[in-house]
Amino acid sequence: MTADGRGSSVPEPEYQSLLQRVTDWVEGPGEAWAEEIEAAGSTPDALWKQLRTEGFLSLAAPRELGGAGLSFVQWMGLMEVFSRSHASIRMIVHVLNGTWRAMNPFADERQRRDVIRPAVAGDLTVAFTLTEPGNGTGVDISSTVRRDGDTYFLTGRKHLITFGVRCDYWLLFARLEGSTGRDGTVALLVDRTVPGAVVEDTSHTMGVRGTDHASLTFTNAPVPVANRLGAEGDGLLVALGGFLTPSRISVAMSCVGLAQRAQQLAVTYALERTTFGKPLASRQAIAFMLAENAADIAAARALTLTAAAAWQDSDPGAPALSSMAKLTAVDMLTRVTDKALQVHGGIGYWQSQPIERVYRDARAQRFEEGTNEIQKAVIARDLLGGAGG
Repeated sequence: MTADGRGSSVPEPEYQSLLQRVTDWVEGPGEAWAEEIEAAGSTPDALWKQLRTEGFLSLAAPRELGGAGLSFVQWMGLMEVFSRSHASIRMIVHVLNGTWRAMNPFADERQRRDVIRPAVAGDLTVAFTLTEPGNGTGVDISSTVRRDGDTYFLTGRKHLITFGVRCDYWLLFARLEGSTGRDGTVALLVDRTVPGAVVEDTSHTMGVRGTDHASLTFTNAPVPVANRLGAEGDGLLVALGGFLTPSRISVAMSCVGLAQRAQQLAVTYALERTTFGKPLASRQAIAFMLAENAADIAAARALTLTAAAAWQDSDPGAPALSSMAKLTAVDMLTRVTDKALQVHGGIGYWQSQPIERVYRDARAQRFEEGTNEIQKAVIARDLLGGAGG
């Protein structure tokens, strides 16, 4: 068993029972919650409680952390189903089943007891806090910490932080004051109530309504050194090492699941809608759109599962495959949702139609865990072995 849980699995009958339970929830209560989220523009506390009670926030982690002990490929099968639901439901399940992967390999027993196990149980939320308004999301981070004895004093800005408003901790990445490069980076568990932190709610987005996002400003905010994960210099290892690859694969599978939902809506509409006395589905132009969608979805799903199996087996090619899967699945989702909306004709543009929400939500996947341009750079670097610098 590894610290990221990739060596675990559950027996197939148990897994199939869990898969059916998730499917029933997504198609039943999940649909009712989707309507409420869209109407309110937020995810109610009662939804979080239900997800926790169902055990849906503890699926991906190993049993020793309180999780269900699924293999990564098994977890992707569930992620595929959750992604057919409202995007904010998918986001909650994705994030809360994922942040432990970044923390656990670098945590001490106190941190596992006080933060990681409660996070796996769904009793607290840890927001991944890397992105800054003035740089990329890597070695150029500029938020700094100044150490004074057993305390770091944090100064800097972060933005686009998912669940940064309602979280209990920010898993925040900064650098030692005066340092450059990877060796100066640190990963810190920052208490949401820390003095010197200003939180701005920036949750009004095109899609994925209901998921809160924050812009954060820190001015000499005190953080105990004991809240550091790993050593000084390990910050980007925590942020990117064992977390980014599986998270990109998970986002790719999220694209597959959302595309399946768009296709389902398009097929249903094409069979029910009649024009000039015939079902819309009898029109060759429409039938060909749906056929192209089906092939597109199947191809992206196969590549995503290949990447998932590679990561699960510790294949060194997994990082490149994760970027291939994410790139392919995102482009597939764009094509599928566009055709699914076209099948609906003008009525699909109205908010009364579920396809309108799916179309909006799909756009967010193009930048989650890195844009297509980032994925191409990762793939090219692997393919060319660093040729040309």
